[in-house]
Amino acid sequence: MKIRRFYALFFSLVILLSLSAPALAAEGGEEPEIPVEEPEEEEDLGFHVDAKAALLIDPDTGEILYEQNAHEPLYPASVTKILTCLLALEAIDDGKLTMGTVLTASETAISAVPPDGSNVGIKPGEELTVEELLYCVMLSSANEGCNMLAEAIDGSIAAFVDRMNRKAQELGCEDSHFCNTNGLPDANHYTTAWDLWLITQEARTYPDFMPIVGTAYHEVPATNLSEARQLYNTNYLISSYRTSYYLYKGAEGIKTGSTEAAGHCLVASATRGDRSLLSVVLGAERVVTPEITLTYSFIETAKLFDLGFNDFERKILLSADELVGEVHVELSQEQNTVKVHPDQEVERLLPKDMDPIADVDRNITYTAESVEAPVAKGQVMGQLTLQSGDTVYATVNLLADEDVSVSRLLVFRRDLIDFLHKPTLWYILGGSFGLILLIVVLTVILKARRRRYNRRQAARRGGNNSGYRGRRR
Repeated sequence: MKIRRFYALFFSLVILLSLSAPALAAEGGEEPEIPVEEPEEEEDLGFHVDAKAALLIDPDTGEILYEQNAHEPLYPASVTKILTCLLALEAIDDGKLTMGTVLTASETAISAVPPDGSNVGIKPGEELTVEELLYCVMLSSANEGCNMLAEAIDGSIAAFVDRMNRKAQELGCEDSHFCNTNGLPDANHYTTAWDLWLITQEARTYPDFMPIVGTAYHEVPATNLSEARQLYNTNYLISSYRTSYYLYKGAEGIKTGSTEAAGHCLVASATRGDRSLLSVVLGAERVVTPEITLTYSFIETAKLFDLGFNDFERKILLSADELVGEVHVELSQEQNTVKVHPDQEVERLLPKDMDPIADVDRNITYTAESVEAPVAKGQVMGQLTLQSGDTVYATVNLLADEDVSVSRLLVFRRDLIDFLHKPTLWYILGGSFGLILLIVVLTVILKARRRRYNRRQAARRGGNNSGYRGRRR
């Protein structure tokens, strides 16, 4: 009886397996193909800046609107002073200095710069506050003022220059090296438009930076060795001291610089409405004619700002509630797919004539081709990248749009099939079957032998009875 029950159980499992496998295959169906658009050529805006390098960025988001040789090392001239100002503001923030700290000009601070360079005529022994020195440095490009700040912060110009290079590395400036505090010509003193953006963006985090660099005119009070000084910003986008030709609506200043080797350089910012822009122009020319003198660092910066304000606008590339695809789901009797949506809205500055749907590719990568239930609403199912040409606008997670419950019956069937497909099981079943077969064979053999033995015994008993007469009494 036990042998018959085992055979019945074994053949029942085989029949269940043969019936359930086709049903599971039909339930899953074919995986739907996800169409992938071919990337289009990056749009040519037909725009060029007449300078060695240029960069236009939205400082609020870090979006690059235009770049031209942005990572090429070039001489920066006095835009170097942005980093010097940054370190002075950092020293104030750390408590090493205050805006009211009075500094005395040393002989080394004054003699370390040539008299024909930009300066405000500070004399050895003259006393100025840190605040007044920052105005001298950032408005009138006072080379000697940079050295005074350097000595106050680190004790020597050389030590401060080391700090400049450490700070640049800390900010991620990979193509910069500074040899002095002010940008005076040196073959080993260089930076890039991109690195200057990183430095300027850090300086903008200090609340005193923009009010100083955005001042068109400032008067330095009389000192122990000088009458009051009138400072006019060398950034003609905001200052009309020498000419009003370059004045730009919304310009906020930052820093100019020029040497024969560096050309004319300008880091500038502008705001209109709720939009801000930051530009870097390096190596522009100055054209002098009998009729007019044109400094192209201002002209090209204004052209960059016009591009940003007039030709770009914020557009939504992706809505957070948009269903962008679906993923196959197994082990659920409710549904066999779940839709996915982005985990955030994506809005970017784009050229006005750019279609955020037709001109931007959506590249979807799922974590897996299919997932097993249960699926929780908000579960990460993959990623979506928004890209046009070489420009990647964003990469966002894709989330399940709803809960999908699991079917216990399908889980049991799955587990049973997995169990039956294990090689070890079949080894055991094969061994068990062989053992049972051996037992059956042995049982049959033993029974046959017993029957033969019983027949022989019966035959013997029968033969003895036929020849025995018994004893009479």
